[in-house]
Amino acid sequence: MRTGEVFTLTWNDIDLDKGTIKINKTAYAKEKSDDERWYLGTTKTIGSAREVYICDTLFSVLSDYKKIQNKYKKEYGKMYKHYILKEVKNKYGKLVEYKVIESNSKCNKAELVFTRKDGKYSGSDIIKYPFKIIHKELGINCRFYDLRGTFATISLRNGVEIKDISKVLGHGRIETTENYYINSTKDNLKDVSKSFEKELLLFTAKK
Repeated sequence: MRTGEVFTLTWNDIDLDKGTIKINKTAYAKEKSDDERWYLGTTKTIGSAREVYICDTLFSVLSDYKKIQNKYKKEYGKMYKHYILKEVKNKYGKLVEYKVIESNSKCNKAELVFTRKDGKYSGSDIIKYPFKIIHKELGINCRFYDLRGTFATISLRNGVEIKDISKVLGHGRIETTENYYINSTKDNLKDVSKSFEKELLLFTAKK
């Protein structure tokens, strides 16, 4: 998932019984300092709206995380922050996005998945500190978004069809996945030579 897609998820988007996640929105900030600066809009492209399947590991993580979040709700009680999604329309009355607004209203609550312990929603800002640790203390220079490329590369090397990888990533064209998300490593390049050598030896053995 793209970074904005991850941090727009609500528990209504995640079906643990069916093992699926619906991806149909993206989160972005419009102001820098306002607490209510986060908005949810449509995905990057029409083809980006999709449904992906949850593997066993992710199912376990999400199930445990939901229990932890419910525990925090009880601990914080009335101090726990809740939100609603306020419709934002253009001058023609067309719905263009939703504004994430803190509210104690019991109606139309947005059960946001990735929040802080007290329920505060901070969009993708929530990963800023962890990635500072990753960069400065572990010396790994990467972005959260780069995990998409890692996913695509590993999946392809393990025999998954590129068209299926492309659909999961939300790409409209396979070429996008192939040109920008698949990385070659030294080991991959060595495998090319080894594979050719293997076929050549088999061919000469038959002769």
